[in-house]
Parts: sequence; structure tokens; C-alpha cells
Amino acid sequence: MFHTLPDGTKIHLRPIQAADKARLSVAHGRLSEETIRRRYLAAKPRVTNSELTYLTEVDGHNHIALAAFPVEDPETLAGIARCVRLVDTPETAEFAVVVADAFQGRGLGTLLARELATAAQAAGIRRFAATMLSDNGAVRHVMDTITADLELERTDGGVREVIIDLAA
Repeated sequence: MFHTLPDGTKIHLRPIQAADKARLSVAHGRLSEETIRRRYLAAKPRVTNSELTYLTEVDGHNHIALAAFPVEDPETLAGIARCVRLVDTPETAEFAVVVADAFQGRGLGTLLARELATAAQAAGIRRFAATMLSDNGAVRHVMDTITADLELERTDGGVREVIIDLAA
């Protein structure tokens, strides 16, 4: 799928593939310390080979991941949104999004989240759950663009847990 960001940047959005391992590794290495802290809640200097396998070899039903590439530079991974179905509550999936620093604030996170929500609903997922740093207003804003129906929000020790209803 091709999309245009508000600033005119053309983006190719597609499911992540096993062949994206090297692109994902390079993209992770380019993330700022702040972006890594916000995504992983801690420092994470590199992604291991087993993590690359887990993050790129997804089934598209219980683990859905969408990757964004700028049309003018299709080897550059600009962002990823993923959800992983929870085993004990299969209508809920853990949600995460990361956008390369050069693409932050340009609407890519919102685009990824909306497209992921659509794919998740098609797979029978009705809720996204996310754990984030309480100061991460960007991902909270992205979740607000998916739905206004907040099922749970609690903050403890600088970490915020949110569950949103996708069907709303």
C-alpha cells in the first residue's frame, strides 16, 4: 500500500518480511538513545539475531507487523507498528510502534497505528494494550487517533499502561 504523509512524503507500507532482518538491524542502530528509551523503556544497544527472527518472521494473525519505507529510499526502514495477541485474552494484543528519528512528528506513527488497527480487527483483535513511559506523549497521542474508547489507563512509577477498544 502506498500512502502520502501530510508533508508530501510518499510511504510504502507492507507487512514485515523475513528478508527485512538487515534493514531492521540497521534502522535500530540509527535510533537515538531517546527513541530507544521510549520504545523499550530502557537502553537497548542492539537487536540480537533471535530477536530479529522473532520481529520479522510473523504469522500475520497472532503477530502482525507493518513496515514503512519511503518510496524514494526503499531500503530505509522508516517505522514499524506491531501487535502480538495475548494468549490468555486472545481478543487483546500488545501494541508497539517505533518511528525513525528522521520521520518523527510527520504523521507516520499515526498512519502505522491506523493501518495496524485495521489489520488487527480483521484478525479478530478488539483491543490494544500498551506499556509506555508516562512521559511518552507521542504514542499516547497515536493511540488516541485510533479510538476514543479508553478501557484502562494507569500510571505507576513513571510507566503508563493503556488498553484501548478498537471497535469504538
